[in-house]
Amino acid sequence: MSVSTAGIELKTKRRWLAGAVELISSMRFAISLLTLIATASVIGTVLKQNEPMTNYVNQFGPFWFDIFGKLGLYAVYSTWWFLLIMTFLVTSTSLCIWRNAPKMIKDMRSWKENVREQSLRNFHHKAEWSVATTPAILAQDLLARIANKGYRTRIVEKNQAILITAKQGAANKWGYIFAHSAIVIICIGGLLDSNLPIRIQQWVGGKTPFTGSGLIADISPQHRLSVSNPTFRGNTMIPEGSASSTAIIPQQNGVLIQDLPFTIQLKRFVIDFYSTGMPKLFASEVVLQDHKTGEIVTGTIKVNKPLFYDGIALYQSSFDDGGSKLNLAAYPMRGAASASTPLAGVVNESTPLAKDSEYTVEWSGFRPFNVENLSNAGSATGNDGSAQDLRAVNKSLNNRLAKDISDHLGSGAKSANSKDLKNVGPSVQYKLRDKTGQAREYLNYMQPIDMDGMYVFLAGMRDNPSDQFRYLRIPADDNGSVDEWMRLRAALTEPQLRAEAAHRYALRAMRDSHDTDAGIATLRLQLQQSAQKGLDLFAGDGKTSGYLAVSRFLENVPAAEQERAADIFIKILNGSLWDLWQVAREKAGLKALEQSDQHARFIQVAGNALSDAGFYGAPVYLQLRDFEEIKASVLQLTRSPGKKVVYLGCLFLVLGVFSMLYIRERRVWVWIRPDGHGNTNALMAMSSQRKTLDFVNEFESLKAKLMQSA
Repeated sequence: MSVSTAGIELKTKRRWLAGAVELISSMRFAISLLTLIATASVIGTVLKQNEPMTNYVNQFGPFWFDIFGKLGLYAVYSTWWFLLIMTFLVTSTSLCIWRNAPKMIKDMRSWKENVREQSLRNFHHKAEWSVATTPAILAQDLLARIANKGYRTRIVEKNQAILITAKQGAANKWGYIFAHSAIVIICIGGLLDSNLPIRIQQWVGGKTPFTGSGLIADISPQHRLSVSNPTFRGNTMIPEGSASSTAIIPQQNGVLIQDLPFTIQLKRFVIDFYSTGMPKLFASEVVLQDHKTGEIVTGTIKVNKPLFYDGIALYQSSFDDGGSKLNLAAYPMRGAASASTPLAGVVNESTPLAKDSEYTVEWSGFRPFNVENLSNAGSATGNDGSAQDLRAVNKSLNNRLAKDISDHLGSGAKSANSKDLKNVGPSVQYKLRDKTGQAREYLNYMQPIDMDGMYVFLAGMRDNPSDQFRYLRIPADDNGSVDEWMRLRAALTEPQLRAEAAHRYALRAMRDSHDTDAGIATLRLQLQQSAQKGLDLFAGDGKTSGYLAVSRFLENVPAAEQERAADIFIKILNGSLWDLWQVAREKAGLKALEQSDQHARFIQVAGNALSDAGFYGAPVYLQLRDFEEIKASVLQLTRSPGKKVVYLGCLFLVLGVFSMLYIRERRVWVWIRPDGHGNTNALMAMSSQRKTLDFVNEFESLKAKLMQSA
């Protein structure tokens, strides 16, 4: 009883296994897998892969970022489920080949000699005729005629009959074998070059991504991959004059360090640009030294012209700053001080803002030149503040500032009806981080830029990396510096200087009047008080300042009088700022300036900048004074043993497709027997996998050739 039960269980398991093999090797299963792979490939094409995680957070938001991250959509081709699908596809196609290839090979070798006369009569393409000769002679004659058409032939003796069987194009079935084998070979090559070998090392070898910071040489072995790692794709950044013997392999939750069998030294990095500022050419002149043999190899790596050594390809990926040395002047943006202090920094490093400061400067970028489109630089009009609601004035100032920067300082490569591409000079990008960890990002240009007929220094600021930079426009003085604006800003914070400026403005505005007239004295005092009020409002109370504070003050004026009051108030404010500037210069031991259109324009732009300075959000303005540029090359290093495997698979695929499309299998049978009246009867039949017009024509041609013996 137990033996019988065991036998039944064994048969059940065999049937289940056979059913599973049949399902996995079936066409419907393979098509389902290909559909999933195609869907994943579409996702991997539409969604940029292996971008920094912050980019995805900004693009999708925290909710969808988390969902997409769990699905592995940010690195589709290295996710476990994609590799699993690929493995199933290899298994499915391999089983299909294993099940069907022997049958196909047997069919190709078979002559199908077991055919009967009656079955030949059932063929659609057949012909029958009689010849007054013996079966042997007719058989030899037809055999020669069929062979002359390129068919391989065989003659078989039947009972009182002779069968000629012929075939051509049997290699057509190799097309199916080659095409299916190509899928397996290409998938295997893809798996070899995928993240699978690294994942296996993580699962089996205990390798884990590194998430900390520090020197690469100090990272422990559990985060490093050996030089014998069969496949990898990593990056390394090398400053000019420096060397590297490792590559960084990004992972979703950190990085892995790939040790290289050689050291790469960057002797020189060459970069050339188009007139638009886009990179035209960049190349790295490198020296490679083998760790085992000490062999030294020199070469130049260009875009699409990699360097190959020891099975590793070195591609020119991009370029970056290699730690340029910067010298800057730090101007205070708060308080009564205006003198600058020197500050030095190195790109990709951080510097304390001052000894006792709570801020740290994180230097994130430097560009030696910026090509911008300034074709519309004179199109925007300045704001004179007249006859407008000053709250709207301040809002329009900010909007116009953003628009002007977008128009004037957009990418030099953008499409425009007219272009005036100019190099506006170096720029420095950095973050100011306070002791709580909060940071704002800044982008300052070294040289003044002509905008709206006035040279201004652009100081950009943004709170989040996804935001556009908003720019503070600081007017350049007669010496092309920000010193005079900084002097005016500092003077605005001192009440006694504001009072002196208001007094001088009142005297200057009514200098043609006589002091003995009591009415004139009263008007002068009122004007002085208005100027004092305007400067105090503009200086701010710690909460609001600039035009915003003035506009809120004017809200108390009746609506019918606001337009006229705003016009008068702005004229008084601009005049008071002029006198405040002269008072500040006298305090610094400088002579007063003559009034001119240029200086009036300076005061106008300076007032706008002073108003917007409250939103700048930095204790200092850093102006780049000097720099020593150090370029760095970013190389991509790949070891891809599956590349040749994929090439072999592509060759098989070409052979398979060619065989299936251009090689047609045809089989011919001729049944020869005596008819009992002294003649010989011949029955011909022909078949092919595809019944095309060419096949019909070939049948008619062969039939006519064979029946010529009749």
